[in-house]
Order: sequence, then structure tokens, then C-alpha cells
Amino acid sequence: MSFFKIHPIVMGTKVFDQGMMTYQHSHGTPYTIPIYCWYLEGSDKTIIIDTGEMNPIISKEREKAINGKIYSFEDGLKKWGLSPDDIDIVIHTHLHNDHCENDYKCVNAVIYTHEKEIEQIQNPHPLDFRYLEDYIEDVYDNGQIITVSQDQEIVPGISVIHTPAHTKGGLSVAVETEKGCAIITGFCTIMENFYPPIEVKAMEMEVIPPGTVTDSYKAYDILIKIKKMADILLPLHEPLFASKETIP
Repeated sequence: MSFFKIHPIVMGTKVFDQGMMTYQHSHGTPYTIPIYCWYLEGSDKTIIIDTGEMNPIISKEREKAINGKIYSFEDGLKKWGLSPDDIDIVIHTHLHNDHCENDYKCVNAVIYTHEKEIEQIQNPHPLDFRYLEDYIEDVYDNGQIITVSQDQEIVPGISVIHTPAHTKGGLSVAVETEKGCAIITGFCTIMENFYPPIEVKAMEMEVIPPGTVTDSYKAYDILIKIKKMADILLPLHEPLFASKETIP
């Protein structure tokens, strides 16, 4: 089995209320999240998870808030000696716009996403304003998209797990590393979702669902499942990783 190194690259940020991340908790607390593209090093294929924002806001204020550098897609890949043309595989956690805005630049890649994400982006509910079909039209028309309908291995050492907590087709990505199984969550969370503060634990809650959910009860159970499966837990928008070059 191949062992991978995971390189988190910040390719955008959002500034909003923390309650957008933590269901029914921490409303009114300003919070800045990083938007990552994750480069998985360790295969004969060049593999990334998500592609980030097309035109990220790069400012000292936002970099200070996440304690890390913000890159454009091209510059973030260049840091690791890569260009968009080098990407062989893109795995999508989901297709909200901030996770797929640079797909069209990956002209040589196959792009894995859950079939329910394609359904949602092509026919979104009015509440699904984060789905913007324009960002995947080119790769869809080019036949680059491969849809997933169940848990499966993508390449040896990398598998996807259907986790519909934040969106109907959310895919968490399990990556085998030399220190165990790392799971990049397929739903928008921070570390506090998995390790709640004492006042939440006092309510007998082991985890906090994402702030935006498809089903809050189901999302709670999914977080418990992923927490138990992972040796290394990588919540999709945790700021801690913005200052890390490599995991583990």
C-alpha cells in the first residue's frame, strides 16, 4: 500500500459568523476559515482534493486571521513544483463554488465527485445558492467528470466515503499515511465540531454538526463515525492547517 503526505494549500478564505460552522452554537462570534486545496503526494498520479477559489482575497488581515499564507491556484501549486496541467486527478468533497472554481484549469485531470453533487449543481434548490454550474460546465462537457455512487478506492491508499452531512453528495477522503488513516472531511467543519467546548459536552453532545446541514441528526451520526475512523482528523476548514506544510 502507498503512504501519502498531505499538503494543505490555502486558496481562499471566508469571513463570517462562527455559527455557520457550528450548528446552533457560537453565533455572533466573527470567524475566518481557510479554503483548502489538498495536494496528496505519494502516487505516480498527481492528485489534489478540491480546487479552491478562482480569485481569492489575499490580504495581511486575512492571512493573520488564519495564521497562514493565501495563494492563487497557480501559485499554490507552483509551491510544490506543479502547474494545473500536471494534475491527473481531482477529488471533490462537494461542489459548492469555493471548492471547484479552478476545475476548468485542470485540463488533463479526471474529476471525481458524487453523483448527487452533479444532480444538485445542475438543478439546485433555491437554498443551494452555493452551487454554481458555470464552474463545472467545461469539465462536464469535456467528459472529465467521473461520478461516484458509493464508498470506493480511487487509487491504492486513497478512498472516498459518502458522508452526506453538509451536502447530499459529500465525500470524505481517507488517505493512508505513515502515521495511520487521515480523513479529510467531506463536510465543512472546524476542529471544534469534533471536540466541542465543555459547555457543549455538558449537554451530552460528543460532536457539533456543521452549521449548514442536510439533516442535523444524520450529520451528528456521520461526525461520530468519521471521528472514530480517523487516526488523523482533518476538518475541511480548520485554520490550524494553514500554517502546516505537510501532514503528518
